Amino acid sequence: MKTPARLVPLLEQFDWGCERLTRRMAGPFVDSGNGTDVGTPALTDEEYLWEPVPGCWSVRPRLSGPGPGAAALTGSGDWGRDTAPFPHPSPPPFTTLAWRLSHLGELLALRADHTAGSHSMTREDYRVAGSAAQALTAFAAAAAAWRAALLGADDAALDTVGYSTYPYGSDPEDAFLDVVWWVNQEVLHHGAEIALLRDLYRVRVAGSEG
Repeated sequence: MKTPARLVPLLEQFDWGCERLTRRMAGPFVDSGNGTDVGTPALTDEEYLWEPVPGCWSVRPRLSGPGPGAAALTGSGDWGRDTAPFPHPSPPPFTTLAWRLSHLGELLALRADHTAGSHSMTREDYRVAGSAAQALTAFAAAAAAWRAALLGADDAALDTVGYSTYPYGSDPEDAFLDVVWWVNQEVLHHGAEIALLRDLYRVRVAGSEG
């Protein structure tokens, strides 16, 4: 099936955002934005779980229970992600790189399922990664699943309200083209947050060695 013209730039933006984020986490280089490669070390488990400030929400071993201010650990497997029922804490807690990457992988995987899959996957079904390597693999798989769902959408699908039945947002009330745009901004803004956390960790480590 030919990709609808309206979807092409959004698909290209999604690919670019995912590639840039993956390189920023996995290294060995990332594009600085002006065509120059900047060396980037691979994400370690220590950095993945680094808590920059007290009271962070993160991903944690399920046996340890939720962190400060969280009510539960969501997801499946031996690890879970800090969460609380609506209404969420205000101001929101500061979240670790692990939390943000898990959240991003989850929303991609679930939206893929609720667009071109079983339409039944919940947050409790998403396996939360306890290591950096597992998280990168999970993100890549989720991004690939969402991309495959996009390639299955024709022009009529882009205009269809509720084409995505993802239950944790406004997808059932939105045209699919709006959902695609929203997912792109999730990748871009969480990617920027993750990049900043990597910069802060690098400076912290360099300062402690001085």
